[in-house]
Amino acid sequence: MANGGPVEHGFPHLDTVRASITALYRRLSYETVRAFAASVAPADVAFGDMDDLHLGAQRVARELVRHFRLPDARLVVGFREMSHAANVELTAGPEYFVELNDRFRTHRRDIGAALAHEVTHVYLHRLDLAFPGTRDNEILTDTVTTYLGAGWLLLDAYREDAASSQKLGYLTPEEFGYVLAKRSLLFDEDPSVWFTSPQAYTAYGRGLARAREDARQPPLTAAGWAGRRRYAHDRRQARDHREGGARPGVAYAFTPEERGPLRVSFPCPTCQQRIRVPVRGRVRARCGLCRTVLECDT
Repeated sequence: MANGGPVEHGFPHLDTVRASITALYRRLSYETVRAFAASVAPADVAFGDMDDLHLGAQRVARELVRHFRLPDARLVVGFREMSHAANVELTAGPEYFVELNDRFRTHRRDIGAALAHEVTHVYLHRLDLAFPGTRDNEILTDTVTTYLGAGWLLLDAYREDAASSQKLGYLTPEEFGYVLAKRSLLFDEDPSVWFTSPQAYTAYGRGLARAREDARQPPLTAAGWAGRRRYAHDRRQARDHREGGARPGVAYAFTPEERGPLRVSFPCPTCQQRIRVPVRGRVRARCGLCRTVLECDT
């Protein structure tokens, strides 16, 4: 939790974020991901200054447990002084103890954001889905929280001005915006209508621009002129010099012809799983993981 300190910006964790989206699709079925089409509603996690602190926190926790379809999980929420925003004790369940930073006693509108991250920890614990290392596992948790409809709360908790700052989670604001945009493009949803933080709008806009770039990379037909020209050059190199593998600065990679017909692999713009298709002009490919149909010009 950044509390008055510097807030990291940009996309330094993008590779891990993309790997997290792929891992989520692999662990869940396509139908299960689609079942999260509705995000957490602002009214369901609203927390007024006049609400009882503990009863209100328990109510919000129950709402998030319901959103993640964990009917037999019970969260017991407490508050204490600590450096992190929150912590959850992952046990066999069904009861889980969550501690929130004392800061939230007076910043109650952000309790939903802190609890969303911790409930996702419980969800991933039950799925037995984890990345090695604390940093990557926390990035996975932030990504899943956002992709499954509760992470807009985390981005909305980001506020920054000349005198103060606050940010929850391990992703940068722009990376939260990127994952939110991925979800928005999948479910045709506009999360920006729920933001109360002006900075959240800006971060979401930058993330949306980056997410749209994923759908404009060669060999996709939506690729721009510069990308298509670079792709044609690399394809010629692969054919003439039998040079396979990845090229620096691009996501696609060619398979040398000595291993069969020349093929190109590239990440699916929806789930980031790599797709391999033959190099033979116009090709329509369907991702076997997320079922996205892609128009390619190989």
